[in-house]
Amino acid sequence: MKHFIFIIACAFSAHLFAQTLSNDSLACTQKPDTLIVDTMVTDTIVADTLFFDENIKNVDTTLCEGDTAIPDLPDSVYKERLQALPFVLETPYHSVIKAFIQRYIRNRPKQLAAMQRKAEYYFPIFADILQRNGLPFELSYLAVIESALNPTAKSRAGAGGLWQFMPSTGRIYGLEINSLIDERFDPIKSTEAACRYLCHLYDMFDDWNLALAAYNCGQGTIRKAISRAGGKRDFWSIYPYLPKETRSYVPIFIAASYAMTYADLHGICPEAIEMTMQTDTIFTDKRQHLLQVSEVMNIDLQELRRLNPQYTRDILPGGKSYALCLPEERVGDYLMLQDSILNFKADSLINNRRAEIDMAQKTSAGGTYGGTYKVKSGDTLGGIANKCHCSVKQLKQWNGLKSDFIRVGQVLKLHK
Repeated sequence: MKHFIFIIACAFSAHLFAQTLSNDSLACTQKPDTLIVDTMVTDTIVADTLFFDENIKNVDTTLCEGDTAIPDLPDSVYKERLQALPFVLETPYHSVIKAFIQRYIRNRPKQLAAMQRKAEYYFPIFADILQRNGLPFELSYLAVIESALNPTAKSRAGAGGLWQFMPSTGRIYGLEINSLIDERFDPIKSTEAACRYLCHLYDMFDDWNLALAAYNCGQGTIRKAISRAGGKRDFWSIYPYLPKETRSYVPIFIAASYAMTYADLHGICPEAIEMTMQTDTIFTDKRQHLLQVSEVMNIDLQELRRLNPQYTRDILPGGKSYALCLPEERVGDYLMLQDSILNFKADSLINNRRAEIDMAQKTSAGGTYGGTYKVKSGDTLGGIANKCHCSVKQLKQWNGLKSDFIRVGQVLKLHK
């Protein structure tokens, strides 16, 4: 699969992300499995965690050329801009939403600039998968508030990846998670899993705001809030009956959508972070280490890790087909150099696990025990038993001997 470079202007043009989906076409094209769990929760207050990434808080803010930071705007401007977003999801104005917008613009300009740059890489991936599943493009902003577009983000509760799946939920939705690979960190597979989960939530509540809220606190909590609200199925109607962090979840989603779209109008443009934007994915069933690829192909190891974050120990397990994401222009080089890559430091990097154990050991007398023993001239059962730290009775039992007679060259089983 190719992820072609997709340059996002500082102000996302309305027609760029306009969705052609009608309300009738919003039904998900893929139905998830019936087994669903209520574990898609964040572990701390949304306002303090969902949009602050420690890894990028110190980057330099990139100001749009010729622009300076713009002072606070009248409420009418925020309202007009929110209504102009080309979304299927509603984006109403409220003072709470304005407060979160200002936290992005005023308090997190460095992070916002970095996320805009990251969006140039991740949003095209999201757009393709969302479209195939019949989902609105603006759900991409869910990853903004969940992980700040950090594919290896982890919460204290154990959620991980762009979409913050718990391990149990990730496995339910088909993500492989073990010692070598965690597909919650795979941008493509985790997005596909998130689409299946969002499909389920939308089919359940027939309302995107409720689906988003359920993504945060679980579908059971939303059902209870609906019941306490007298059966009303609207986020703003059940707002008083929701957990504190979930009350903030939809307003932050709207605020993130605004901030990412109109950042340039507040003097913020994408940060100049060096990232490979044009990539290609190949599939291989050969066990290999990213360091082998890095050294033989002269590709920065950190960049390979960014492109392949699912390999938590830098190892493609092999045995079945696994994806390797590379800069697009280097795929041909990989195919030509594959044998050299697989052989480079193979013994120390990937062939360092024993496939078979030989339990035979040496005794101080020079004999062997723990496997087999070949009878030599002058050997007796008593002498062999002494060398191999066992008894004559055990030797007889292990080898089915009826007497003490043995012959030169006979192979005796030891420690059966």
